[in-house]
Amino acid sequence: MSANAMAIFPFIILQHKAQKTNTTLINHERIHLQQQLELLILPFYILYGLNYLWNLYRFKNHYLAYFNICFEREAYANESDLGYLKKRKWFSWWPYRAEKP
Repeated sequence: MSANAMAIFPFIILQHKAQKTNTTLINHERIHLQQQLELLILPFYILYGLNYLWNLYRFKNHYLAYFNICFEREAYANESDLGYLKKRKWFSWWPYRAEKP
C-alpha cells in the first residue's frame, strides 16, 4: 500500500498535482493536521506509530493495523463531510481508539 497523500505539519504532501482538486482527500489530510496540532505535533507521530504497532500485533495484518489507527478511523469516517473541521471538537479521535479485533 502506498500513500496517496501525507500530512506532515504544516504541509500536505500529494503524490500527484491533480490530487489538489480532490476535496475528500484534502479534507482527510486536513483532519490529520488538526490532530497533529492538538497533540503538539511530535506526540501525534509517537501515538500514531504506537497505535499502528499495537494494531499490527493485534490483527497480524498491515492493512487492518493501518485502517484501525484511531487517527485514520476519525479521518476516514469524516473525510466526506467538508464542514467537519468547523464543528469538530478537540480530541475527536479519542472515541475511535478502541476497535475489537
